[in-house]
Amino acid sequence: MSKFKESIYKVVRLIPEGKVASYGQVALYVGIPRGARQVGWMLNQSKEGDIVPWWRVVNNTGRVSVKGFRCSASEQAELLRQEGLKISNDLTFDIKKYRFKPDNDFINKLELDPEYLALISDKIQFSDGYFGKKK
Repeated sequence: MSKFKESIYKVVRLIPEGKVASYGQVALYVGIPRGARQVGWMLNQSKEGDIVPWWRVVNNTGRVSVKGFRCSASEQAELLRQEGLKISNDLTFDIKKYRFKPDNDFINKLELDPEYLALISDKIQFSDGYFGKKK
């Protein structure tokens, strides 16, 4: 498995049940800003044996829109509903309510370069509102 794919899987596995992240968020967390399409492509290439909760990665507008995958958007919506998300019949949901917001522990597990983290810190909403600081 490539290091890039491994990194994507690592991030997606860290997204807690009942929360979602956008393809762009995952791309930021693996160190490839603007790599949302690559994240989608890699998740689309995942195999049955890859234990990765791909359904927790959605588009940034709060719509289930999986394409070209072994599952349909309706099936992805059902998986998210089973985790407690309220998904409308048109496959939309409140992204602000369910978006995963990392804490410092999550960020530390990513082992990203501190300079890169400083560059992207304004793009990431942290659970405690601060990066690198304790409340």
